[in-house]
Amino acid sequence: MEKYEKLEKVGEGTYGKVYKAIEKTTGKLVALKKTRLEIDDEGIPPTALREISLLQMLSTSIYVVRLLCVEHVLRSTTKSQSQKSNLYLVFEYLDTDLKKFIDLYRKGPNPKPLDPSLIQKLMFQLCKGVAHCHSHGVLHRDLKPQNLLLVKDKELLKIADLGLGRAFTVPLKAYTHEIVTLWYRAPEVLLGSTHYSTAVDIWSVGCIFAEMVRRQALFPGDSEFQQLLHIFRLLGTPTEQQWPGVSSLRDWHVYPKWEPQDLTRAVPSLCPQGVDLLTKMLKYNPADRIEAKSALDHPYFDSLDKSQF
Repeated sequence: MEKYEKLEKVGEGTYGKVYKAIEKTTGKLVALKKTRLEIDDEGIPPTALREISLLQMLSTSIYVVRLLCVEHVLRSTTKSQSQKSNLYLVFEYLDTDLKKFIDLYRKGPNPKPLDPSLIQKLMFQLCKGVAHCHSHGVLHRDLKPQNLLLVKDKELLKIADLGLGRAFTVPLKAYTHEIVTLWYRAPEVLLGSTHYSTAVDIWSVGCIFAEMVRRQALFPGDSEFQQLLHIFRLLGTPTEQQWPGVSSLRDWHVYPKWEPQDLTRAVPSLCPQGVDLLTKMLKYNPADRIEAKSALDHPYFDSLDKSQF
């Protein structure tokens, strides 16, 4: 680790501590994510190696934060203990995220809506990045504005913190449902479904889309129950007709029966094609939600010059 000089701690990620650092030889800024690993005689656990190779494969996309290298640092301990070691994941460093960016427009010195063409551009990149992860069999499962980093001048968006991404190829494991930040959490996860798919990320993308337009969260619940009520009040209480099997999900209760509201009221400044795409992302039945790859061909993006991506 002599190659890097730590400048400051910038957060606690899914993995552990995250530092802003400088690579001494090049002067390049990097983000160091420190993970604590117990190393036994076999070496680095296979699960960790799998995660790292997945991250390396995914970061071949410009819309995913680049994993530059992995540094393995051994720390000597007394003979009786197992050997402790730290694994540092070295990522490119980006200084801002979508949450800070939206906040700037909402409560900065000059509050104003985000330019519709900028929202369209960022959404396209987000869908590209998510489609890339999904095509490699990886769910992010914790998409939120804080996890979307921005390169300011280039108006380039990159997905970060794929620490919870697990290959969902085969077999489909039963996932714990304590994962996604509440506001962006899909209803099937909130209702205790243990088997879920790429559709959980699409729901989050829809919530992020609405938030860029509104400059505030679409469903800001402070508990799982409240979160569901926020969703039901806007989209209507889901029925078995709309979403077969919903009432047999583990955490389903009998809820008040709300009628769906007109989504346009929640995002009044969004164009009709945008509202249509948002509607397709916020479908109750995960099987009905649009896929990231199909979203890229949605009419909402027709006026975008896609050659730049």
